[in-house]
Amino acid sequence: MKKFSLSTLFIAAALSTAAADGHAGCGFCKNFADSTLRVDYIFGGGPSGIHIMLDSQSKSAGWYGRRAHLKEAPYLGNGTITVIDPQTRDTLYMNSFSSLFQEWINTPEAKSVNNSFENSFQVPLPKREAEITVELRDNRHKPIGTMTHLYRPDDELVAIKGENPYPHKYIHKGGDPKKAIDVAMIAEGYRPEEMDSFINHAQKFADVMLSYEPYASNKDKFNFVAVMVPSRESGVSVPLKKQWKDTAFGSHYSTFYSSRYLTSPHVKKMHDALSGIPYEHIMVLVNTDEYGGGGIYNSYHIAAAKNQFTLPVTVHEFGHSFGGLADEYFYDGEEDGTYPLDIEPWEPNITTLVDFDSKWKDMITPGTPVPTPWVDKGGTREERMKQKGNAKKGDKQVVGVFEGGGYKKKGVYRPVETCRMRDNYHPTFCPVCEAALTKLINFYTE
Repeated sequence: MKKFSLSTLFIAAALSTAAADGHAGCGFCKNFADSTLRVDYIFGGGPSGIHIMLDSQSKSAGWYGRRAHLKEAPYLGNGTITVIDPQTRDTLYMNSFSSLFQEWINTPEAKSVNNSFENSFQVPLPKREAEITVELRDNRHKPIGTMTHLYRPDDELVAIKGENPYPHKYIHKGGDPKKAIDVAMIAEGYRPEEMDSFINHAQKFADVMLSYEPYASNKDKFNFVAVMVPSRESGVSVPLKKQWKDTAFGSHYSTFYSSRYLTSPHVKKMHDALSGIPYEHIMVLVNTDEYGGGGIYNSYHIAAAKNQFTLPVTVHEFGHSFGGLADEYFYDGEEDGTYPLDIEPWEPNITTLVDFDSKWKDMITPGTPVPTPWVDKGGTREERMKQKGNAKKGDKQVVGVFEGGGYKKKGVYRPVETCRMRDNYHPTFCPVCEAALTKLINFYTE
């Protein structure tokens, strides 16, 4: 087998960019090489204010993100990363995201303690000097932190990443990684001798995910690759049980003292583990049967691989991390201020009616009452999850404006009575979520 230096790979990638991007016109190849620039930041703050700090930059051969719609983000998100031509001030590339830090900054702890969180983003590698701007926004869509720095192609401190040292296996390969949506499934809390179990779990996750519309109709636009990253210990840290494990990414429950919230503080390690593998979205599969998980838009999705409710839960959480969908549930007495009632949420599946024209108004039958009447059958979320009910795939849902969603009983509205983004027992996404996901898939791939 011939061996090539990484510099040779970069030259070959640059020469092949135009051929790889014939379907996207010359917009991509004019400004970017067929390579990836990864930028790592520290988002920090607390009583001292909000701080964004550049941690490191690195580049690797191959760009596996979108090659069209470069100057627009799919959703507003809670933050954006933008690549700008410093000479013309033109936007060359933009993407949106949410972050764990922005969740933390609204917790009681943030009023008295400073804290910091890792964040890593991938952008296409600029051919020339470029400004990169990161902006964080609050729930009123107002900037709370901004940082701009310069990328220089001749900067010797921009590291060159090599091939990934970990074995990996494609669970589902729908198309060319440069045209399809690439999802990397990473092992967390699996010892080397447990990797067969990890592969089985990854296969189940991918199979279930691709059984839901609109993913099922777009299988050829998705790739799922399982990456076998070993941990020294099996399992995951569960602080409430005083269990602390030495795992690859240090994942743990009780994030922000919420017992079921499972996250990892080591985002950089995730991206390091994927060096040399085509990926855009990250799914962390954790070797535990403890209920819980999490999904952060355009950051990562993390799931308990062995819990009995994991498969339906992971479809919901992927709706957050990939689809940018909001939670449509609420609990009496547990409302919060995530969505101010005088601001239209950026997520496509909830509304405050401030700008309903931008949401699913065109999908409602004329004469449908607003708000649309419905009967709250009550019960805890766990009880609803266990219900089989009469819901089946293929059941027709009435699209309306149902009050209750986004953690609020009043003032926030959802499209249907129930949906996978409200209850994990429900077998489908609603028509509005399905339409939003379809639009997003096409945004990334067409």
